[in-house]
Amino acid sequence: MRTSRTVAAAALAAASLSTFVLAGCSSDSGGGEKKLAFIQGVSGDEFYISMQCGIQDAAQAAGYAVDVQGPAKFDPTLQKPIVDSVVASRPAAILIAPTDVSAMQAPLDAAAQAGIKVVLVDTTLEDPSKAVSAISSDNEGGGAEAFNAIEGLNPNGGKVIVISTDPGVSITDARVKGFEDAAAGNSAFQYLGVQYSHNDPAEAARLISAAIAKDPDIVGVFATNTFAAEGTATGVRQTGKQEQVKIVGFDAGPAQVKQLREGTVQALIAQQPATIGTDGVEQAVASLEDKPTEKDISTGFHVITADTIDGDGAQYVYKSAC
Repeated sequence: MRTSRTVAAAALAAASLSTFVLAGCSSDSGGGEKKLAFIQGVSGDEFYISMQCGIQDAAQAAGYAVDVQGPAKFDPTLQKPIVDSVVASRPAAILIAPTDVSAMQAPLDAAAQAGIKVVLVDTTLEDPSKAVSAISSDNEGGGAEAFNAIEGLNPNGGKVIVISTDPGVSITDARVKGFEDAAAGNSAFQYLGVQYSHNDPAEAARLISAAIAKDPDIVGVFATNTFAAEGTATGVRQTGKQEQVKIVGFDAGPAQVKQLREGTVQALIAQQPATIGTDGVEQAVASLEDKPTEKDISTGFHVITADTIDGDGAQYVYKSAC
């Protein structure tokens, strides 16, 4: 995830990831009728671990076992083989965070056509019509809130920039749009555009360092996910501009919370991944039981600052393990 590797090697690593089966639930469930699969956007990410915890708790309550897998990087070329393998194992339903809106369309359409219920959690597809439900945060709203936080930290305005992952990822594209729309409504700020770190903290650090070298009067950065925020904070610290450049990051993993406490990051937009996971299982089970489902569900977010992290903000910090 942090180092480059060949696609083949990463796919092999992803395919060999351990799976998780809930205690007390049979893994031999004749035709897969009592088995669910959760395919993460990337393994080892606290956001998806927190979602996994919600999924496992909800599935156990409903009497289902869960197989959990994820690619080593947020990359459709690594996620597709996992999807194909999971489809071949015939679970009753797949809960998945697609790594690309177009590249993952055909594999998931094929899963649905094979009679497997598909629930989109976090990210979505260009055409989600074959999915039972799509559940995600209010990403545009979160992006707008990120700008509002930067605006509050810089009442005199100034130059602002976004560090994101890759274009074509539905959730981060929406966050960028929300930020851009909010920035467009305030003439005191000059928006310098978005740069893409490919979900690599080292690349995010390099990008923001180069941006500050070009525009040394940058006052704010919005980092659209965990790894972008982690790398952005590192890059700003390396330039010695911590006092000037205010960072608002999306997500609230342990690394981001540490940076918040250190004062490198000024605010975090925390999602509710466990809730997304719980809702996903509920929609999958409802569909399997021929009960009504909700096509689209939007979950909320919570702004965490240094003043709230030890108070009500603590409950929104992501988990490293269930």
